[in-house]
Amino acid sequence: MTSIPEALLWCLSAGTAAAVVLAALSIRARGQRAGLRTRLSAAEEQNSATLHSNTELSARLRATEAEIRHLAGTRLPDLTLALAHPHVPVPGLKDARFSGTETDHALSAVLEQVSDAITKERSRVDAAAQSTLRGATTTIQALLYQLQTALQEMQHRYDDPSVAQDLLNADFLNEQALRRIQATGVVCGAWPGLTREDSYLAELVVGATSRLRGYERVQVSNQLRDPVAVVARAVEPIAIVVTELLANALHHSHRELPVTITLQQGNRGASVIVDDYGVGMHDDEIKAAMELLSGDDSLLLTQLGDPPRSGFAAAGQLVRQYGFGVHVEPSPYGGVRAVVYIPGDPLLTVLDESTQPMSVMAPLPHRSGMPERSHSALPTGATTPPPAASAPAASAAPAAPAAPSAASYEAPAQPAEGELPRRRRRKPVSELDESAERTDSLPPRSPEETGSRWAALQRGTESGRAAAQSEPPRSPEGNAQS
Repeated sequence: MTSIPEALLWCLSAGTAAAVVLAALSIRARGQRAGLRTRLSAAEEQNSATLHSNTELSARLRATEAEIRHLAGTRLPDLTLALAHPHVPVPGLKDARFSGTETDHALSAVLEQVSDAITKERSRVDAAAQSTLRGATTTIQALLYQLQTALQEMQHRYDDPSVAQDLLNADFLNEQALRRIQATGVVCGAWPGLTREDSYLAELVVGATSRLRGYERVQVSNQLRDPVAVVARAVEPIAIVVTELLANALHHSHRELPVTITLQQGNRGASVIVDDYGVGMHDDEIKAAMELLSGDDSLLLTQLGDPPRSGFAAAGQLVRQYGFGVHVEPSPYGGVRAVVYIPGDPLLTVLDESTQPMSVMAPLPHRSGMPERSHSALPTGATTPPPAASAPAASAAPAAPAAPSAASYEAPAQPAEGELPRRRRRKPVSELDESAERTDSLPPRSPEETGSRWAALQRGTESGRAAAQSEPPRSPEGNAQS
């Protein structure tokens, strides 16, 4: 048997060991390559995700910038316009993906803060403007009242018909300016600026009519059962409201069409109903008018239009302050019907006609045994002016007769709940019969006769006042010379 050399054995042993080591190294290298490939794939995926995330962030950033530009360029200007004109819509988000997100909440917070800031600033500026106008209108109103008094004194002083007519025209123009100044002041929170005594409702309506151009178109029908009067503190406010409603009726109806006023008495108050035959109002216009006439919401001068329309706004302020009501609706005649409701408690009272007779310019009430006289402020072409609206018509009424004894009066009857107080004078039956005969026998006065009596009454009142002051009355010749 052939023997293997020892050296060869050592070589074979070394080769086997080397092969084992190489195999182990190869297996390890393959494992490392697989791990590297796995890490490389993960790194590539992570890199791809990072790139995608960066792309989304960039797109979201660009969308956010677009929303901010949309807010500054569109939403905020439209919001500013919508605060002055509520019908203007304010657009929402440009990108619907932001709906309900923090970005949406942040942008909405910006809109709210800007809206509050603009509203407060507008209110502050408007309050300052109203304060300035209130002071100016009060001063101008006082000067116009002084001018009105001077014109009325000149009407009594001069008997020349041409001069008297010019003075009447100037007085009427002054009344127009006074009405506009008064309405503007009331809108700005000023007091109406005039104190009057308890006045018959019919006299009040005639006085309100005389403040307007086109008063000859107004026809007044007195359907009151009692000598209803308005308490002193509410006379001028109600006169202002009736004047503005009449102005609206005259302005929006043809100059040849009449405007009718009906005085009605109910169980709990009285109403002044104004009907015109004009163009009428749409539903949205009636709604806007009722909002102004209610006086519930605070009003800004900028909401009155350009030029400002202060009539209904002034009426709404007075309605809120004095507690009567105004309602506007379509008229059955095709125009507009306006109703001023005056509650009996606490704005109405009943006057004693024997101690405070009603003015001859006021329409007679519709009562049994008394003919109804439909009254127009003045017929077309008449030269006698309407009574001055700044003073009660009863102030120039005939002198009151001597007051009867206390025994000739009954105690004021206790009215039922919601009814007007009543005061009746006890008269003998014979006196009642004589007064009824006189009423039936006397024909109703014509407008010309009424105007003549009114002028004679003014002259007699002037003479009586001069005699009471121990001064000789002015003669017609002296007036003409002066």
